[in-house]
Parts: sequence; C-alpha cells; structure tokens
Amino acid sequence: MAAADADDADAGTVTLATWNVNSIRARLPNVVEWLTANRPDIACLQELKCEEEKLPRSELEDLGYNVAAIGQKSYNGVAILSKEPLGEVRPGLPDAPGDDQARYLEAEVGPLTVVCLYAPNGNPVESDKFPYKLAWMERLGVRMEELLAADQPAVVLGDFNVIPEPEDCHDPKAWAEDALFRLETRRAYRRLLYSGWTDALRATTSRAGIYTFWDYQAGAWQHDNGIRIDHALLSPQATDLLAGCTVDRVPRGKPKASDHTPLVVTLRRPDGAGAVGPAAYSAA
Repeated sequence: MAAADADDADAGTVTLATWNVNSIRARLPNVVEWLTANRPDIACLQELKCEEEKLPRSELEDLGYNVAAIGQKSYNGVAILSKEPLGEVRPGLPDAPGDDQARYLEAEVGPLTVVCLYAPNGNPVESDKFPYKLAWMERLGVRMEELLAADQPAVVLGDFNVIPEPEDCHDPKAWAEDALFRLETRRAYRRLLYSGWTDALRATTSRAGIYTFWDYQAGAWQHDNGIRIDHALLSPQATDLLAGCTVDRVPRGKPKASDHTPLVVTLRRPDGAGAVGPAAYSAA
C-alpha cells in the first residue's frame, strides 16, 4: 500500500491501545519506541507509578499526543494520550469518598468517551484487598451503566485484573484461588458484559491462549504461560464501529519489558461524527 493510500485508510479508522507499562519512567524508551512505530490515535497507559509532576509529559507530547493523567507515588497511575484534543477530563470514579487511589480516568475525545482504568489486584483474597476489589468493580459497574445511558460511543480500556474464562489462562487450576480468577471476580466482569458492554477481543475471535500478561518469574514469557487481564469493553454504539482487535506481543519480548503487552482496538470513524456530550458525572 502506498503511503498516501495508507493515510487515506487510517483516516477512516481510529486506533485505541491499552498498555500496563509497569512504571512509565522505567519503561519510557520502550513506550516511545512502540508509540512511534504504531502511532495509535489514543493510548491508555496504566501503572505509571509516579506522581503527575514526575510524568515524562514532554517526551509524550513530542510524539504528538495531548496528555491527561492522574498519578500516585510508586503505585497505580493512569494516563490517556490522544492525537486529537482532549475534551472534558474526569478523574476518579464517582461516589468513592476517601478513595484516593489513582485508578480511573475519563476523557472526551471527539465523538468518543474514553475510559482508562487500572482495577485493583485483590490479592491476597483473605485480606481486605479482595473486598476492596469487588467493591471497586461494583462502583465501576454503576458508572458504566451511566455511560450506556448516555447512548453514545464509549470505550473502557485498561488492566481489569480479571481472567474472564479458562481459555484466557494457560493453567486455570493454578489460578483457581487467585483474586484475578475467583468466581466472584469473574461474575463481576460478566455483569459488565450482561449490562450491554462487548469485550472487543472476544467479538473478533474465540481462540484460546491469547494473553496480555506474563509474569517475570519461572520463565512465564519463554513458555507462554500467560493470562488475559487487559481488556477493551465497547458500548453498543462503539461495537457497531468495531473493525478489529489484536494483542501485540512484540513489546513483551524487548529488553526491560513490562510484564504486560499492548491490546489494540480499531474502530471505524462514524460518519459526520461531532462532539459527544459526557454522561452525567459527579465526583466524590
């Protein structure tokens, strides 16, 4: 395909990527390399592991991105990068008094509402971390129902810390009692789907063994002992525009790689798309 033809093809689609980078500062060369080579229109990054003032914002802006982020020292942190100007940006899940963990960010990008999230891990399950995970997912479900009620294209991307089904895991028995695969966790994820959201990857393929995370230990990457915990959920209006969804395994094999790898969604641009009003939002 000639360069001009490729540009014309790109003009008809919008690509959205989600990637848990496991420390933006430690992984910056890898992130810059991947963004430069792949040029997603929108990139959602998780586990920044830095406060906002220490985010390498200029390096990302030099790639042509507008950047919105919420950070936290050493933990969590999420960012939305967009080639198009960002509209209203809304940090944090609504109705979460006292919860200052930097895990959720919304932004209006042209006709899309884009959500970037980093859900709680929940381990160990016998600690208070597991109830917190389930409560957080319940609050997420409430907000996602509000987004559905807005009747506009919306995409929720990020590290959900959920293995949805056995085919999303190399060894389901080994993960049976892990917070990522506990039945309570999977039910919470299913409730999101049953409410009207579509798992973009599973809308394009039913193939087992597609993973987005490989632990650093026990040769997980080398033996392809992975799990699928990074997802993109689409509202019905965004599902109508779905053109493809893939996992790019290449970054996981790089030196000093994150233990996650990017998930990329391609949507057709809606005809005559204009600005979309946000769903009603009230932060705590």
